[in-house]
Amino acid sequence: MKYPIGIQSFEKIRKGGYVYVDKTDLIYELAKGSVYFLARPRRFGKSLLMDTLRCYFEGRRDLFEGLKIMDLEQEWTDYPVITFDFNGLLKAEDDPLRCYLFSQVKEAEKKYDITPEDTNDLGLRFRRLLPAIHEKTGKEVVVLVDEYDKPLLDFLGTDAPDDAQRLDHNREMLKGFFSIFKAEDRHLRFVMLTGVTKFSQVTMFSGTNQPDDISLSNRYDTLLGITTEELHTAFAEPIRELASTLGKSEEETKEMLKRRYDGYHFSNRMIDIYNPFSMLNVFADMKMQDYWFQSGTPTYAVRLLGQTQEDVMSFTQVEHTLDEFVNYKADTARPLPMIFQAGYLTVKGFDPDFETYRLDFPNMEVRRGLITLLANDYLQLNDNAVTWVQKVVKALRVADLDLVQRLFTAFLAETPYSMRPKKDQKDRELYFHYTFYLLLRLISCYTVYTEKHLSEGHADCIVETSKYIYVFEFKLDGTAAEALQQINDCGYARAYEADSRPLYKIGASFSSKTETIEDWKIEER
Repeated sequence: MKYPIGIQSFEKIRKGGYVYVDKTDLIYELAKGSVYFLARPRRFGKSLLMDTLRCYFEGRRDLFEGLKIMDLEQEWTDYPVITFDFNGLLKAEDDPLRCYLFSQVKEAEKKYDITPEDTNDLGLRFRRLLPAIHEKTGKEVVVLVDEYDKPLLDFLGTDAPDDAQRLDHNREMLKGFFSIFKAEDRHLRFVMLTGVTKFSQVTMFSGTNQPDDISLSNRYDTLLGITTEELHTAFAEPIRELASTLGKSEEETKEMLKRRYDGYHFSNRMIDIYNPFSMLNVFADMKMQDYWFQSGTPTYAVRLLGQTQEDVMSFTQVEHTLDEFVNYKADTARPLPMIFQAGYLTVKGFDPDFETYRLDFPNMEVRRGLITLLANDYLQLNDNAVTWVQKVVKALRVADLDLVQRLFTAFLAETPYSMRPKKDQKDRELYFHYTFYLLLRLISCYTVYTEKHLSEGHADCIVETSKYIYVFEFKLDGTAAEALQQINDCGYARAYEADSRPLYKIGASFSSKTETIEDWKIEER
């Protein structure tokens, strides 16, 4: 089986005999509409979707033989198509966005033998191009815009003095260029825009006809990515091969794939979607790695998180309205829309009575990757961090809590003074709590909960291993005895009464004077 890793050409996939998960029935339904916007995380197949739409609207019937759409489409009309792909802007040019837009307009003029307008007004030239093509061909125009937000994300939240100006320049240029969709609607057969984020789309199209946002549509939630059914049918053979390679049963292998790569939900139907990029790489290599997260650093998301006071963990396991993570413009004050739309959080629950959503990490790959990234950025980990994590893992594996205390005490003592917050007690307490949480989260082979909701309160941190359970409570400038008493008074361990594993309650006290662990008490159940 051939896997189309990095291939975004529908023609190449079909003619090259690569595996293709058939979504053409959904594409047929999508093509009945007019103007759409679709947000999906990177490496989810947006560019392949756009090229498939191009081939469909160009009437390339030969490429769709054997696919679902052949039972649906009868006409196969060849429409004029104009494409824009903002992934490959040449940054060396003085104004790369303007140069690229002009090049695409000129290419369309040449392709359809249109005499160019004598004007430097890019929007006006594009506006006159559409009716000219319509008149020339007798057919309405299809416009496909891939990764429309790339010229904006490149300059979002950076420290460079000119980037804010470039961001505004690019936004205004895109707004002026694509605002013609409303005025020239009668000349357009179909318009599709894709991107990672919606925040800039809201600004760009303000005052014009808004595209139909299908990013969380029940109708198109499975348009990109791989469903469980698709995985188990289209990839049955490589799953068997992977199981043999790993020395596991097929069911065990499916469960391992699910934990690591499944878990995306793009509507309140809660249909599980696997990350396609990771899955193709797993089957090509016959091993499991964090392919999606390692394929590129989410620089714009990290920049936002680095400038905000928000803790990404505070967004998980709580209820949100749709406006909080979709419709609000993302910025340093409210980074949640960016984090969600970039794929680092996804919908994990929906309450129809209140129309609220519960968000969390999609799967193990994303959880581990983002936590590691945040920990490196927040804690400024050095090269010895891996060794440190291994020592903590081994200590928790055998319940050597005295060694765990010494390891955390030493780590905090070595933290640069400049990193530590000095505003007030609450700020300092949050720092120690978040530091402890990030460090434990780096130990990804164990289940770690922070601020876990229990019947009588919130436990600061709970760690579950295969053999032991650890319940932590932290105090700043208090005593370990007080922290331990809170665990008992609030019944933080009560949820594990029926669990046969040994349970340890750990009260930890941080000193704002020594800025490390001052006191540590353990009680075994």
